[in-house]
Amino acid sequence: MLTDVAIRKARPGERLAKLSDGGGLQLWITPTGGKLWYLAYRFGGRQKKLAIGAYGAAPARVSLEAARAGRDEAKALLRQGIDPAGHKRRAKAAQAESLANTFGTLADELLAKKKREGAAPITASKVEWLLGMAKASLGPLPIDSITAAEVLRVLQPLETEGKLETARRLRSVIGAVFRHAVVTARAPSDPTQALKGAIATPKVKSRAAITDPVAFGGLLRAIDGFKGQPTTKAALQLLAMLACRPGELRCATWAEFDLNSAVWAFRPNARRCAGPTVSRCPRKPLQS
Repeated sequence: MLTDVAIRKARPGERLAKLSDGGGLQLWITPTGGKLWYLAYRFGGRQKKLAIGAYGAAPARVSLEAARAGRDEAKALLRQGIDPAGHKRRAKAAQAESLANTFGTLADELLAKKKREGAAPITASKVEWLLGMAKASLGPLPIDSITAAEVLRVLQPLETEGKLETARRLRSVIGAVFRHAVVTARAPSDPTQALKGAIATPKVKSRAAITDPVAFGGLLRAIDGFKGQPTTKAALQLLAMLACRPGELRCATWAEFDLNSAVWAFRPNARRCAGPTVSRCPRKPLQS
């Protein structure tokens, strides 16, 4: 059996030298001075070898004790009918794949997919913003190694700041990344499913609205009596009649209106809905 003293004293010769430690473990000393651990073994009736590493101190190199432990692990695999060299190749490939499939990589894939599928620019921008928050912590981590607790640590600061709706949306977007990973066979499950109820639910606040018919009639009469810009008056009348979403009327252009047919067609752009949708006015909008 070899000793550390004997290994350190061993000098290279003109040819490759092989020093045996027993059980198939060998130290190869190359003519250039390299000292490399190999395990010689038979598998499937063939003579094979397993590279264990270069001799030296941890962590970069393999000590005599570590080489013997590697030999014993390989022998255990052989007793199970597993080729140690093939097992090592598969383990390295799986590790490389895991390191390549990080949360950040899958998040970028999901965002690109949403854009290809025609997500409105404003929607894609919001998703990108949320993913940016998640990637700050989860980005470099392999997607299949992330736990529910790690996701929760991303959400909790938002909860502490009272940003409950942002935390809710962020959990949803993170979950979408994991579901994308699951369907592409790069993650076993979506850990965000375990976080339902872990973050406080935002309380919905109803926006101020006139619900009394008499009061609403007063609002319409007040708009009819408005003496300001005609375009502002038309916008107020349309808003009362159509109850469109925020930004749609403010960013509308006259080209979207067919005054003869009393039709307003929302056009897709970066500021509003992905449309196009059509809204019919009860009466023609006023023209400036």
